[in-house]
Amino acid sequence: MDTTTILANLKIERLNPMQEAVGKAYAENRNLVVLSPTGSGKTLAFLLPLVQSLSPEVDAPQAVVLVPSRELALQIEGVFKAMNTPLRVMSCYGGRPAMDEHRVMRSLKPQVIVGTPGRMNDHLRKENFEVKAIRTLVIDEFDKCLEFGFQEEMAQVLAELPALSRRVLLSATDIEEIPLFVEMEHLKKLDFLGEGDLSERLDLRVVHSLEKDKLDTLYRLLCTLGEGSTLVFVNYRESVERVVDYLKSRKFPCDAFHGGMEQLDRERALYKFRNGSCPVLVSTDLASRGLDIPGIDHVVHYHLPVNEEAFTHRNGRTARWNASGTSYLILHPEEQLPAYLPSDTLEFSLPEETPKPIKPRWVTLYIGKGKKDKLNKVDIVGFLCKKGGLSGEDIGRIDVKEHNVFVAVKRGKVRQLLSLVQGEKIKGIKTLVEEAK
Repeated sequence: MDTTTILANLKIERLNPMQEAVGKAYAENRNLVVLSPTGSGKTLAFLLPLVQSLSPEVDAPQAVVLVPSRELALQIEGVFKAMNTPLRVMSCYGGRPAMDEHRVMRSLKPQVIVGTPGRMNDHLRKENFEVKAIRTLVIDEFDKCLEFGFQEEMAQVLAELPALSRRVLLSATDIEEIPLFVEMEHLKKLDFLGEGDLSERLDLRVVHSLEKDKLDTLYRLLCTLGEGSTLVFVNYRESVERVVDYLKSRKFPCDAFHGGMEQLDRERALYKFRNGSCPVLVSTDLASRGLDIPGIDHVVHYHLPVNEEAFTHRNGRTARWNASGTSYLILHPEEQLPAYLPSDTLEFSLPEETPKPIKPRWVTLYIGKGKKDKLNKVDIVGFLCKKGGLSGEDIGRIDVKEHNVFVAVKRGKVRQLLSLVQGEKIKGIKTLVEEAK
């Protein structure tokens, strides 16, 4: 399939210079390292030449994409499917039964498998898919995948892929040395990290907390920031829960996001954040990589990042590519500005009178049926308008998943809508329709 058709399917007018350079280098080199800022379009950069190098006629995996998190796996799978090529893709990750994934593999016969190293090893050990046709390996966020603690797991995956002839590594941060087991001899390196320098688009501010416990300072800051979408980073899962509990106790709308949550709860939190029905997401560094969330206005470092690399990835959630954004570091009296930040970083003073918490304009509805039940966006809009009395402008983002749907609806319309659709059917199917909590 030609590039023009794929871009039209993705509703993208043209490739950016980085994506064009990757396509050219992919055609000319077997081993490729791509360094490019967060939000610059690395997923499409490698998927485009990848799909054009594979054969739809071969009913076996031809490429493996390794990623550090299931969110990134799902994002890549989503972009791949939106390209609408004849090729088939599936993602594999922990948090759901490997047996269910194996059933999908047998029936789908994917040509591309996107997965986390642990789950990929599980399938390889059980010989759940053929490896003899796999020629291409992509490692996205390779700096994370190849960290010292994960090298043994990664080495096991690569040892089970004997026919590899092409390796593509991508990230927003480099590493000192690529481990020998990756076999990256004669590599071509494309470094775009100086392009569209984040520091030029990122407004960095320090917020001083009078108390060592920063909860009240965070609350006041978030109230001051108002309607803008904000990602709050903490260093521990327990801290996520503590911060969210505190903010909710003060009637501030927010959600949690961390690796200990059930997959559906994580997905629900992301959908609410993406569609504007939840303005604040409190997360560990899990949310600093691989999440495609456009339009994040603010990043707040409740806890200082563990190092400069973590700081870079956190801030990469805002000021993506050509956009601008603001990053806030909350410091208590015993904390110092990290050495990698300029000493003249400006302070942000909180107003004496704290504004009241904002109420989002949107509310997310959960519908308990999805693609498996032959539902699509047109069905959802028709149902909400005909049965729920909504107009098109009352409906925001719609995410149709395999078994459920998340849809944003204007806050003022929700109560009446839920009353009107009580007991009604979508395409003859009875289903649950409720507010996503």
